[in-house]
Amino acid sequence: MSETPVKQQSTAAFHGQAVASFAVAMAATAVGIVRLDADAWVRGFLAIAVLYLVTSAFTLAKVIRDRQEAGQIVSRVDQARLEKLLAEHDPFEKL
Repeated sequence: MSETPVKQQSTAAFHGQAVASFAVAMAATAVGIVRLDADAWVRGFLAIAVLYLVTSAFTLAKVIRDRQEAGQIVSRVDQARLEKLLAEHDPFEKL
């Protein structure tokens, strides 16, 4: 018998909280940049830097998640091979 691990999914409330938190953070940053007492090119540079930081964070999170999922797949394949070997092994077989 092989036990299939249960895939953990976040709740709708957690997903909503994460989206709301992201939206509030981006809005607060945008307001801060717009209200900054600096030239337009400085505010533009900061806005582009923030967007670059956000896209880089999303990319990093995806790469980490993909690497973790790949590790889980390899682990499941290795576990299935081991279970097959154990199922086929007869300790009482005469050599």
